[in-house]
Amino acid sequence: MDETRNRRGASLEVLRAEAHDELQTIIHARARGGEDPWDFIPDLPTVDELVVWMLRAERIRDDDSRLPTPTRDYRLLRQIALDHPDLTTTVWTMLGRLAH
Repeated sequence: MDETRNRRGASLEVLRAEAHDELQTIIHARARGGEDPWDFIPDLPTVDELVVWMLRAERIRDDDSRLPTPTRDYRLLRQIALDHPDLTTTVWTMLGRLAH
């Protein structure tokens, strides 16, 4: 598999654009709902974190939608970092947070 493409063929740049659009939609909806963006934006994932979660969800779907064990989840996230080197720092940051 080409390291810049996921199973559905989208490049990392396309996934980042999709994640960015999703985050903008969330921000817009919450702000229109009366929430102060200064209060909720720090709690939202980054674009790259959202891309990692999207790739993780895709791999779970490919595994008959079985939720991974913590050990399998760790390996799954590491594999995402290996397949997408530009996401390595994000994956390891996320793994560090999950460990706590």
